[in-house]
Amino acid sequence: MRPWIGITCGFDADEHQFRLNTPYQQAIEAAGGVPVLLGASPDLAADLLSRLDGLLFTGGADLDPALYGLEPAAGLGGVSPARDAFEIALVREAYRAGVPTLGICRGCQLLAAAGGGTLFQDLPSERPGSLKHFQDAPRGHKSHAVELVPGTYLAETIGQTQIKVNSFHHQAVRTLPEGAILAATAPDGVVEAFEDPRHPHWLAVQWHPEGLWRDDPAALALFRSLVEAAKKVVSA
Repeated sequence: MRPWIGITCGFDADEHQFRLNTPYQQAIEAAGGVPVLLGASPDLAADLLSRLDGLLFTGGADLDPALYGLEPAAGLGGVSPARDAFEIALVREAYRAGVPTLGICRGCQLLAAAGGGTLFQDLPSERPGSLKHFQDAPRGHKSHAVELVPGTYLAETIGQTQIKVNSFHHQAVRTLPEGAILAATAPDGVVEAFEDPRHPHWLAVQWHPEGLWRDDPAALALFRSLVEAAKKVVSA
């Protein structure tokens, strides 16, 4: 039986409509899962998770820095309070319940902030000298290298210690949550991935594998690893 993978959605500017880039859903299907698009009130997080086998937190708007104890900096982009509230509740419940989880871009930052980590609100202004992390190129183009930490779950899943990725972010993880371990960095030292070995499957990546999976086995491997972990939930 295919596991059900919940996928978080973005909101429009007025928070009146949900939206999702279709490659997320397509990647989950290609990896063997059933995509379930999510949007609800924070108090329904536990009920949702009781019906799901895995979670994918997607990219989108900036996180409100109040979530990690900071005031808004000048470079902060648009935020979505309704999405923040729902996803913070969902991700914390997922961690507590041991639900296999993958965070992508904003999702990576969400997993960090929800666990007590912090973010750079704007890399160009807060970390001068960084690479250009928001590429002016199609989503399928790989713009910079990433070094994977040998021995991590991420490196074992991909089967390499260096890959090239696409990049569409101006925020990034500054400090990891307690207990999490660094899994990958960009050449400028910016965090590109982390994981939590205490959890059955807790992986966060800063790039966008949903834009690469059709032609890149390393990208597809991330979705397959989530689906395989979720299958264990189904069979348990």
